Amino acid sequence: MKKENLVSVPFMVLGIVFCVCLVAANLLETKVVQLGPISVTAGLIVFPISYIINDCIAEVWGFRKARLIIWMGFLMNFMVVAMGQLAVALPAAPFWEGEESFNFVFGMAPRIAVASLTAFLVGSFINAYVMSRMKVASHGKNFSARAVLSTIAGEGADSLIFFPLAFGGLMSVSELAKMMLVQVVLKTLYEVIVLPVTVRVVKYIKRVDDTDVYDEHISYNVLRIKEI
Repeated sequence: MKKENLVSVPFMVLGIVFCVCLVAANLLETKVVQLGPISVTAGLIVFPISYIINDCIAEVWGFRKARLIIWMGFLMNFMVVAMGQLAVALPAAPFWEGEESFNFVFGMAPRIAVASLTAFLVGSFINAYVMSRMKVASHGKNFSARAVLSTIAGEGADSLIFFPLAFGGLMSVSELAKMMLVQVVLKTLYEVIVLPVTVRVVKYIKRVDDTDVYDEHISYNVLRIKEI
């Protein structure tokens, strides 16, 4: 097997955490929390971490490895959603009293599921693409700026797809726009706050993994999963 087709322990660990964060975010989205005057979903706790990991993977191992992880995250998320739907469809034991609560958490409406999975795919690939192209253009400099700008691009696309697909027709356009803006701002602020940690993690991984990929002359076709 070619060396570039191998994956290291740091890559494997980040990939696992990435998938767990996506699954957890979908489950946490079922709760709405109040932060001062702002109402947001509890998924805000963990979902931005997936974009931070996306940045780390694209920065250290390049777009091709990020592409693999994004598709893995999508498949794991899809599997959990599908299994959740199956569990909801199965008849509950007559003595069990948690049916309503269980269905509320795992019985994600098909419309929400499609919106979530589609928005994740588009947003994640845009994030990885912007990170990759900016790294080549800047010759590897200004990681912090690249991480923030790629997150704004990815989160912006994610929100522009998710909220209209999930809630279009259920609320006013002005409310949708407000929710999208708040989500992008808060998730980007999240990344800015943890950026010092992200920078140190990236430097550490580059050193111990002896890897720093520049995506020159590669295909950005999101379907070429075998090219890692």
